[in-house]
Amino acid sequence: MTVPPGADAEAAARCDEILARLLTLHPKVIDLSLDRVHGLLAKLGHPERSLPPVVHVAGTNGKGSVIAVLRAILEAAGYGVHVHISPHLVHFNERIRLAGRLIPDTDLQALLTECEDANGGEPITFFEITTAAAMLAFARSPADVLILETGLGGRLDATNVVDKPLITAITPISMDHQQFLGNTIEAIAGEKAGILKPGVPCVIGPQRPEAEAVLRDRADALGAPLSLHGADWSVAEIADGGFRLTGPDGAARDFPAPALAGRHQLANAAQAIACLDAMDGFSATPEQVADGLANAKWPARLQRLTAGPLVNGLGDGWALWLDGGHNAAAAEVIAQYARDVWADRPLHLVCGMINSKDPATFLGPLAGIAASLTGVAIPGEPNSLPATAIAEAGRGVRIPSGTAASVTEALAAITARVGQDAGAGGGQTAPCVLICGSLYLAGTVLRDNG
Repeated sequence: MTVPPGADAEAAARCDEILARLLTLHPKVIDLSLDRVHGLLAKLGHPERSLPPVVHVAGTNGKGSVIAVLRAILEAAGYGVHVHISPHLVHFNERIRLAGRLIPDTDLQALLTECEDANGGEPITFFEITTAAAMLAFARSPADVLILETGLGGRLDATNVVDKPLITAITPISMDHQQFLGNTIEAIAGEKAGILKPGVPCVIGPQRPEAEAVLRDRADALGAPLSLHGADWSVAEIADGGFRLTGPDGAARDFPAPALAGRHQLANAAQAIACLDAMDGFSATPEQVADGLANAKWPARLQRLTAGPLVNGLGDGWALWLDGGHNAAAAEVIAQYARDVWADRPLHLVCGMINSKDPATFLGPLAGIAASLTGVAIPGEPNSLPATAIAEAGRGVRIPSGTAASVTEALAAITARVGQDAGAGGGQTAPCVLICGSLYLAGTVLRDNG
């Protein structure tokens, strides 16, 4: 159990006990369905019908970043914002944010108990029953808007129980979760398009042509107005790392760089602003938008770790970064950032992944960029790939690779091999170490690093 600073340790322990029990209710056959969550919500009095206006967000990459920026802008403009995300990194409470604060353990315990009692031991997935708990929390706490992130897909995702959201949004779609969503971009896009609703505006981020075609067809069939990247809005980088957002009327607005690292975040930030533009009854001044961009936070997405025991074990000038991306599109973002920012620094990877992901597909874009790879198993994760499998995949894409028993041992091995004094003088550039491959690994790193 990990307890957030200032939390009620006893309530946190009880929450952990309940969450552990809920995991045992999982259906014997994994199937995506809305029947179980609809049934539970009916027993709970249909909280999904008493929510604030909803922004429902789906997509493969960038969902969290778009949500983080939109939330920061709305809060800078004075709105109370509920947020639902998944998975969490360190504490389950991260999934449920009520008007600016994470749900307290005492409230979470009561909601989980209520949902567990109402479910009566029937088979239900962990995500479904905890989503029902989140719906109760959001319905019972006042706010101006709820930003709701899908967990998996869209059409049959447990969050897709809101009949009439304010708007929907779909971020870039790529190959991921093929065992549930299909083996083609078109099939996956079809699942994501399942959050579109008749007459409800949808803001679409940059897409591959085949995904865009599916989204267009679904929107046409439903009469859902689209705000489509490339057709209705576009984004371009400008001086000082900022960006220009051009709207459907050709009017251009310039914004400062978002706090989130990486060139790809310009498109995410622009989509967040395009969402705000589409939200009837909501607005923000240019100053409030700039404030939101400057204060948006999204941990474990190209996050530099600057303090803690993992950082303390590295040499002077070394840089330690963390990223939870786990598919090829995420790796391409990392590779681009490495070319843009780390080009003069040797890059060493510490990678752990779960067994539903293909490490070779993830590592491929980093071939020729990474100087080494150290594979690790994810602590406490039964579905972790063995470190040897990750190292084998690294060697398969021609990255010099080995294994370590933990992230701490991996960092020690890298510093021993490279030399702790690298970059401290003598003309040698200080190395950069990136811990990557899984949000589950990222969560353990954030926890262990304090």
